[in-house]
Amino acid sequence: MERPEHPVSRVLALLELLQDRPGLTGAELAARLDVDERTIRRYTARLVELGIPVRADRGRYGGYRLLPGYRLPPLMLSPDEAASVVLGLLAGRSSGLSVGERAAETALAKIQRVLPPPLRERVTAVEQTLGLSAAPTAGPSPAAAALFALAEAARRCRRVRLAYRDREDRPSEREFDPYGLVFHSGRWYTTGLDHRSGELRTFRLDRIERVVAGETGFEPPEDFDPVQRVVESLAATPWRHRVEVELATTLAEARRRLPPVVGTLTELADGRVLLRARAQHLDGFAVLLAGLGWPFTVREPAELRAEVRALAARLTDWAAEPADPA
Repeated sequence: MERPEHPVSRVLALLELLQDRPGLTGAELAARLDVDERTIRRYTARLVELGIPVRADRGRYGGYRLLPGYRLPPLMLSPDEAASVVLGLLAGRSSGLSVGERAAETALAKIQRVLPPPLRERVTAVEQTLGLSAAPTAGPSPAAAALFALAEAARRCRRVRLAYRDREDRPSEREFDPYGLVFHSGRWYTTGLDHRSGELRTFRLDRIERVVAGETGFEPPEDFDPVQRVVESLAATPWRHRVEVELATTLAEARRRLPPVVGTLTELADGRVLLRARAQHLDGFAVLLAGLGWPFTVREPAELRAEVRALAARLTDWAAEPADPA
């Protein structure tokens, strides 16, 4: 950190250090600000006079820190920090990463109101001119309360009680051990042990109506990967049709082109690859297969073969020579 020369600047620099590095000792703070420890005590007293609660802990692990829960106003953000926050809000709003119905919009408006005018103009220019290549994610966002409660329960390894509605809008109550949170394809998920079924389950956060934290602990499985589990469970979603297709390609190439959420891939004895998947709409699956550019053989269902033939006929018609106007 560059050493500020003016006493007021040093007080503000001390406040910045207390935010970024809580627990620094008086000697460490004095060295960073190029003052003595007595001056540090005077600066902290000045901060307390301004209503900023600074606590000094004694002992081997003591140091200076702000009281837990104290929040500084956004005016303390540097230009780079303010730009990072605003860009994060804009990206989160587009990708679905934000929570609540209008949380990103209201947070952005609050930050812009308290920024200095020159910085506010720059931030507004970014917001009005920024284009994102991905289309905005549509659909409901999870409640912040559910997200935070599940995150804390997963961190502390504590069981929770969920009020949940499935894709058919059927309500249920269940005891659940959350192993982690995952953001995937514009949706928030949690995965873990569902005590109602006795199996590993994945739940969408926007379908969770209530989370009640408990005190019963649990031990997650060793080397459990929440991201892999969520992707695999989504690929196994019981859609209407079960699909098996042999692909004339290598397993490595199939894994490169087909994400795990599409289905499972198995290498066959002849070197081809078997794709097992579930599909709600077979016409879309036929388009996916055609877009891969590999020869393939449909094992099941027969309806998928019919959709592939129908797609081929449409493509043939579209590629036909235009009729002679004469």
